[in-house]
Amino acid sequence: MLHPAPAAMLAALAIDTAFGWPASLFARIGHPVTWIGRLISWLDQHTNRGTPAQRRAAGIATALLVIGLSAWVAGAAQALLPGGWAGALLSGVLAWPLVAARSLHEHVAAVAAPLARGDLAGARKAVSMIVGRDPERLDEPGIARAALESLAENASDGVIAPLFWGAILGLPGIAAYKAINTLDSMIGHRTPRHESFGWASARIDDLANLIPARLTGLLFALVSTQPGTAMACMKRDASHHRSPNAGWPEAAMAGALGLRLSGPRVYANRVANEPWVNEAGLDPDAPAMRRALALYVRGVLAGAALLLAAAVL
Repeated sequence: MLHPAPAAMLAALAIDTAFGWPASLFARIGHPVTWIGRLISWLDQHTNRGTPAQRRAAGIATALLVIGLSAWVAGAAQALLPGGWAGALLSGVLAWPLVAARSLHEHVAAVAAPLARGDLAGARKAVSMIVGRDPERLDEPGIARAALESLAENASDGVIAPLFWGAILGLPGIAAYKAINTLDSMIGHRTPRHESFGWASARIDDLANLIPARLTGLLFALVSTQPGTAMACMKRDASHHRSPNAGWPEAAMAGALGLRLSGPRVYANRVANEPWVNEAGLDPDAPAMRRALALYVRGVLAGAALLLAAAVL
């Protein structure tokens, strides 16, 4: 018997892997995440005001509205689809833009290529597209480390987590997750403006990623050549990370490849003295980035195998 939700997510992953989200399509219709982002920006502009308590209440309402509306629209679309393989394929087409497996690989590979040529300026420019820290302050290990941390964290946020929730709850699940993730990325940071308004969004994102982040770390460990080392690194160092979830895939990647990640980093106006993950590991370089990208591909394939098993067993 076909289980349509995981089958649809497998189709979405396959389409994304093959095509990504074409620039021509983005130019014509944008992207669902940008649509969600416009709604969040409007609500932030018009409701984020008053006392901290009022801002928190407005932020809770904003999170519930954006998540609920995203799930409702996706559920309405899903209700119009036929059953069987045809419905699963069509659902996969609708879920396709909510998976970012190909674009994540492309963005990190775009950092690795100039780094391998010794072009630090090109590598800094490329890494500035995916991280918020000051690229001009980054040396070669710093550039590679920033890109690999983004790869590990976004393997969960951009690939495994949306597929996980889509496999369980169908189109409403993947749409709700992308709304949660977009809310957190836009208003979930502890800035003066969003300390209260973004509180609910940040907490909901932590809960939504609780299982997927650990699953991503487990997949990285299982497909690596050092599964025991990767598992031990996760157990020891995942909790060192400032995020309750991002440390799991980062620690698994660090342990699997023998690298040290996280640690102190410089942003535009501050220095974040973060603890190291796998402190005894080597500093990453361009060859390490190629190995990390290969590990990422194997991890995504392992995730696809889980979706296939869930669809047909």
